[in-house]
Amino acid sequence: MRRILLLDRAVADRIAAGEVVERPASVVKELVENSLDAGARTITVEIEQAGLRLIRVSDDGGGMVPEDAPLSVRRFATSKIATAEDLERVATYGFRGEALPSIAAVSRLELATRPADAESGTRVSVTGGAPPVVTAAGAAPGTVVTVRDLFFNTPARRKFLKSPAREFALITEAVQRLSLAAPEVTFRLRHEGREVLIYPAAAPRERLAQVLGRDLADAMAPVRGGGAAPGGITVAGWAVRPERARPTRTLDYLFVNSRPIQSR
Repeated sequence: MRRILLLDRAVADRIAAGEVVERPASVVKELVENSLDAGARTITVEIEQAGLRLIRVSDDGGGMVPEDAPLSVRRFATSKIATAEDLERVATYGFRGEALPSIAAVSRLELATRPADAESGTRVSVTGGAPPVVTAAGAAPGTVVTVRDLFFNTPARRKFLKSPAREFALITEAVQRLSLAAPEVTFRLRHEGREVLIYPAAAPRERLAQVLGRDLADAMAPVRGGGAAPGGITVAGWAVRPERARPTRTLDYLFVNSRPIQSR
């Protein structure tokens, strides 16, 4: 008869990480969402080896004070909710406080952050979910999160990844979805030191042209409806004219409260 045992914290954290970090694109999504929640106006994503060797997301957002920086890599630590009632009115991308600790459990993570009004910054380093190492450091205003050697301590996870080209395509798609959700933010994506895309901050129609191409954007018309009744739902967006419609859903993008949603 096998006995029930409590898992070691490190093992439990690696298992929990699987709920958040499926592949490199998951890391990019979570980090970029954190940057948007921090009020960033410029976000740069740097990738090496389709994200397995390096993922770095830099922003010019609010940054974190020295007391908060180490808390950001602890599970269920968040600045975005405080009570159960807050769950009914979440207006941010992330709120569970799981992204950074989950990523840190399966990588070598380093976070450098500084508020604009602080003289110095804070560096937090975590390897494979080990206790964080916190030091003072020089840093530009905002936050830079560097993730190296993704899945180095869970090699079985790498076997389920697609080809490098496919994994990078998924990263690109994640950046494009978030850029459509936040057209007022400048996005840059670099791969192996080469700038793959840059979307300067723009009006929504111009952002459509940046991501989907000018011809398709020019063939789209704004749509809006609902919202008349108290508490009603407002639907707004852009739809392609019937003569330019496509037989696939490849370019269908759905957002709920500005959050990208994928649902068949």
